[in-house]
Amino acid sequence: MIFCSSKLRIAAFTLLLASGISAQIRLVPVAEGWAKNQVNAVIFRKNSVTSFKDQQYVAFYNGSSQIVLAKRRHGSMKWQLRTTKFTANTADAHNSISIAVDGKGFLHLAWGNHNTQLNYARSVESGSLEMGDKTAMVGRTEEKATYPEFYSMPNGDLLFFYRDGASGNGDLVLNRYDLRSGRWSRIQDDLVDGERKRNAYPQIAVDTRGTIHMSWAWRESPDVATNHDLCYARSGDGGKTWTKSSGEKYQIPITASTAEYVWQIPQKSELINQTSMAVDADGNPYIATYWRSADSAIPQYRLVYFDGKKWMSSQVSNRTTPFSLSGGGTKRIPISRPQVVVDDLKGKRRVIVIFRDAERGSRVSAAISDDLNSGKWRIVDLSNSDVGMWEPSFDLELWQKKKHLNIFVQNVGQGDGEKLEDLAPQMISILEWTP
Repeated sequence: MIFCSSKLRIAAFTLLLASGISAQIRLVPVAEGWAKNQVNAVIFRKNSVTSFKDQQYVAFYNGSSQIVLAKRRHGSMKWQLRTTKFTANTADAHNSISIAVDGKGFLHLAWGNHNTQLNYARSVESGSLEMGDKTAMVGRTEEKATYPEFYSMPNGDLLFFYRDGASGNGDLVLNRYDLRSGRWSRIQDDLVDGERKRNAYPQIAVDTRGTIHMSWAWRESPDVATNHDLCYARSGDGGKTWTKSSGEKYQIPITASTAEYVWQIPQKSELINQTSMAVDADGNPYIATYWRSADSAIPQYRLVYFDGKKWMSSQVSNRTTPFSLSGGGTKRIPISRPQVVVDDLKGKRRVIVIFRDAERGSRVSAAISDDLNSGKWRIVDLSNSDVGMWEPSFDLELWQKKKHLNIFVQNVGQGDGEKLEDLAPQMISILEWTP
């Protein structure tokens, strides 16, 4: 397999899976970007890359901390690039860029948010990379925004989640963009309330019916070691009302005492926050994350999922190297947070978990299960070179429509606790994989 880290060339090769099924992989370079930390390659970028009709969009910081937007036609190796007027403090890996395209083709951009005034802008025309001026969304509760995330609804509207407040002391806000009016409105001022004692770190997925699925871990303080438990809620009316998996209605805001706990995980279990969710064709949610069991010092990738009747768990990895999570800021961790996708293969449900692990040479890797009941996972490497401290993000719109995985890849550094590594700008590429 061909994979170059700093000067990536276009590469195409065939990956032979353990099952004998071959999968085509192509690596398409975009441009060089900032690489001294994870800010271009953190998992909570919703989205780093996204599609609308036959166009694909990418956003990233260049070596001068300017936001660059890129666009291509699907299948093309040529990108149209535009350096915007927007910048941010790229020394803070929380200040990631998230993009989305609404149902009329307008590009939406949020960036540089870590307990700061919300940074948001929209393109001046449908299909354009030229952005308008920075503007408010709804104009309130936007002073301490963190983790901006866009999600598309089936009718072309957009959802926008962000945290209001600080780590260990924050609430979850939800806005909705109405395609007809071209305006944002507030759906929830305080969807999940930390009660000034904790905050929720959510994962979110929207299914083909427009049902919003949300899971989260609680954190009691800025110390990552205080992460604990997995909770769940869903909404079938665009985020106005929420229920548990049983259908029991929540009173909003959801708090620690009213949440549905789908998997109990104590503090100091190396439970990571803000990972990923997916939903199958029947509307059942899947949560990918990692933690260690009480009888082991080794964190393992795990999948927590609802089979329609009860919550289940499957251990994805068999790692052999221990590590411990504690302290504040962005951590230098030997494994990435995982992404998860689900599809149907010959009448069976297939789950794919994408990750990076130092045990595998810090490559782009994928764990695949064709039958969760068997408990068996096979792991393949989608690259043969080190991608540093990269975490996976991918084109969700393209996956949902065509089941093609286009993964944002860049070799990046990350010092522990918001420190930087002396790394020159590195090539950003889209890894195209059809499992």
